[in-house]
Amino acid sequence: KGVMTTSVKKNSASKEDPPTLDPATDDGSDDNADDEYDAEEEYDSEASDSDGDDISLDDDADDGSDDEFEDQGSSDDEDSVYDSADEGTYDERGEEAMERLEVMDLGGSSEEEGDGGRKRAEEGTRKTDVDAPRANTWTVSPSDGITIEKSGVLDPAVAASVLHAEDVSSDEDDLAGTSNRIGRVPLHWYDGLDHIGYDVSGKKMVPFPGILDGREGGGVDRLLAAHDDPKLLTRTVRDVLNGRDVTMDERTLEVVRRIAAGAYAHPEHEAYPDYVDYFSGVNKEISGLHDNVCPPKRAFLPDQVEAMKVRHLLNKLKKGQISMDYLKGKVKSMSEKKDPEDTDEPNRSLWTGDEEDTLHTRHLMHIAPPKAPPPGHALSYNPPEEYLPNDNELQEWENLDAADRPHGLVIPKKFESLRTVGAYEHAVRERFERCLDLYLCPRIMKRRLNIDPESLVPSLPKAADLRPFPTAKCVQYYTPTENEVAPRIRCLAVSPDGQYLASGAEDGVVRMWESATGRLLRSWDVSALASSDLGRKTDAEGKKEDAEAPEDAEAEAPQAMTHPVVSLAWNPEHAHHVLLAAVGTVAAVIATGTDGASDAPHTDALLAAACKTDGKGVTQDRAAKAVAWQGLLRNRHRRKVARDLPLSSFAEFCGPVALLRLEGIVTQVRWHRKGDYFLTVSPECGAAAVLLHQLSKASTQQPFGKVRGQVQCAAFHSSKPFLFVASQTDVKIYHLVKQNLVKRLLPGCKWISSLDVHRSGDHVVLGSLDRRVLWFDLDLSSTPYKTLRYHTRAVRTATYHPRFPLMASSSDDGSVHVFHATVYGDLMRNPLVVPVKVLRGHEVVGKVGVLATAFHPTQPWLFSAGADGRIHLWQDI
Repeated sequence: KGVMTTSVKKNSASKEDPPTLDPATDDGSDDNADDEYDAEEEYDSEASDSDGDDISLDDDADDGSDDEFEDQGSSDDEDSVYDSADEGTYDERGEEAMERLEVMDLGGSSEEEGDGGRKRAEEGTRKTDVDAPRANTWTVSPSDGITIEKSGVLDPAVAASVLHAEDVSSDEDDLAGTSNRIGRVPLHWYDGLDHIGYDVSGKKMVPFPGILDGREGGGVDRLLAAHDDPKLLTRTVRDVLNGRDVTMDERTLEVVRRIAAGAYAHPEHEAYPDYVDYFSGVNKEISGLHDNVCPPKRAFLPDQVEAMKVRHLLNKLKKGQISMDYLKGKVKSMSEKKDPEDTDEPNRSLWTGDEEDTLHTRHLMHIAPPKAPPPGHALSYNPPEEYLPNDNELQEWENLDAADRPHGLVIPKKFESLRTVGAYEHAVRERFERCLDLYLCPRIMKRRLNIDPESLVPSLPKAADLRPFPTAKCVQYYTPTENEVAPRIRCLAVSPDGQYLASGAEDGVVRMWESATGRLLRSWDVSALASSDLGRKTDAEGKKEDAEAPEDAEAEAPQAMTHPVVSLAWNPEHAHHVLLAAVGTVAAVIATGTDGASDAPHTDALLAAACKTDGKGVTQDRAAKAVAWQGLLRNRHRRKVARDLPLSSFAEFCGPVALLRLEGIVTQVRWHRKGDYFLTVSPECGAAAVLLHQLSKASTQQPFGKVRGQVQCAAFHSSKPFLFVASQTDVKIYHLVKQNLVKRLLPGCKWISSLDVHRSGDHVVLGSLDRRVLWFDLDLSSTPYKTLRYHTRAVRTATYHPRFPLMASSSDDGSVHVFHATVYGDLMRNPLVVPVKVLRGHEVVGKVGVLATAFHPTQPWLFSAGADGRIHLWQDI
């Protein structure tokens, strides 16, 4: 390749008939040519290809580099002359310009050229956009094809069509071999010679004179040539290396223009294509990797493994073990094709009938035998000192069987080195026993479930999202006592408005507290009334005894035995201020004296019949044998029963008003939701273990003629006429109207200690002495829905909150567990039971912890009482 210098002229002569210029007419042409050759870049081993670097098609698009056009004598004045010549306007100024051009051509072209070049260098270059309008651009004319216009825009479609010419060939093609083949030899070495190099055959390359060669013509000749053919100088460049003029076609001019403007040579070239990740997924169609790689030799050779499989299948086919249908995939197994009736093979199954003969089943699953235990320190030839037995241990081991010895038949010994160790004396015996174990001991395959234990734990909500629930101890109630140790608190009861709290202790006293402050308001010694013979005799005997008895008869009477208060129940009706207490064999009816102006008449009407009864109100024969009503406000008992002033000025009386004496010890009393009926539980009374009483009529009914098991507790349904009766091991639900058994619950525990029914009536919670809390869903099953094992000792109570979704259980371990228990109205959703808090504040006395719990009826508060004689109020703080 050579250096191609470009000189683009506004007007050029005809390329068909280029003029021949006389060197004598132009004195400065040789000098200019010498300057031009001196300005060429030397070709050495470090030089780079400079084709097209010095090409410029427009003076305005000059990039400030060395311009060969300026070295040939072009200037601004000369450009103006060419412009006028191209436009065809020859006036007086045009003639003056022609004369001035001749002067510049004869002598002053060098200075003018230098000044003009410096002016262009100082002015700088103006970069033009590829698609912006240019002074000289190519357009398409219907008549002449592609022509040059002064002001025009080259359509991108036209440029693309020019660049997509199919008949063009590369500039590097030299099929005839006439190009200069001197390589990177500098051209100034041929100065003064008649040739400039050699072609491929070794012939001298003589430069041809041309229009652009400064030595063959001057400015006038170029002007005349441009006048004859304006396209000649516009498309002609001088090939200095080969010494000839080269006429550029439209495609080459467009490529040069785009390169000079700083754009890509091809207009459809995509500068930023989408990235193709060739190495992440090798797709031959997309990436092109290994698309022309020849397949390996093994692809043409038969596979030995496949040949072996084919021989194996052919062998089976000959023996009749498989068929062509099996090979073609029409049947999955040969057992589908065979018919047991058509085969001649006898059936070997004697006892299994049509079932498969397990003795002839092929491909039985192999179960690997268990591995022998690895040897320990005792089998070492140099065991630690603690493994070496002494004489006493050796004597003890000899008296034991081999299976009972610490190391079996092996006796640890110590050797100096491994070479001194002899043969193992028990090797044959151990191998024999190992073989017996493998032969006689059956092995079965067990499926081992690979389950993450964390996945089995249900996802429970956070405790902070389940508030409110009791968290801290706020109020403490101290029981006054004459002894150093306070009596155990066995039971608790809260008024319907939550203002008062009643507690029953082992000293037989029922105490009423103010729940907000912990102040003791009233105390009633019910144990003394239960132990006395008051009301056990007839009226005639009573009147006679009252008349003969002295005034100090009470002082001379012996001291009665003390019975603990084991159960308390406050009337759930707000207008009835009545409290029930179970003491010994007596169920006492106590008027609390907390009535208001509107509640006092209702309480008096409820207690009117019970206060003055003489035991004749029981109409049922079998119930009359089990219970006796005794009113304490009759005239003959008024002076023997101490009266307290009521807390309210509207109440008529305060304290015990009636007693129900039973044959056995009363363990529980429970109200009906309407506040008129209540029940008593006495396990020692047999069929009369559960009795139903109506307080407004002072009457009693015995619902059962026979009871199986020992009754522990009972409760009413919250909305239906159902009665829940719990024995030691089960719970039975009876319909009181139909008088039949509805359902039986099977908790699976040993001893039921408490029973409570949810306010919805569909859920029951049980507490048992075997440390479990059982939740039953009556619509789901007769077995427990949930079994909660959070306590470490016997569970004493388990109760629901009457308003909030809370549940609490107390135990002898001294703790109270609070649960969030949400029961949904949607039958498709199971109840949500989440433990939220463990309350610890009671001491364990005599292996007995918390004995009673009771929720506040309107607040998320909890009352707890224990064997330490203290009562705590837990609030949500």
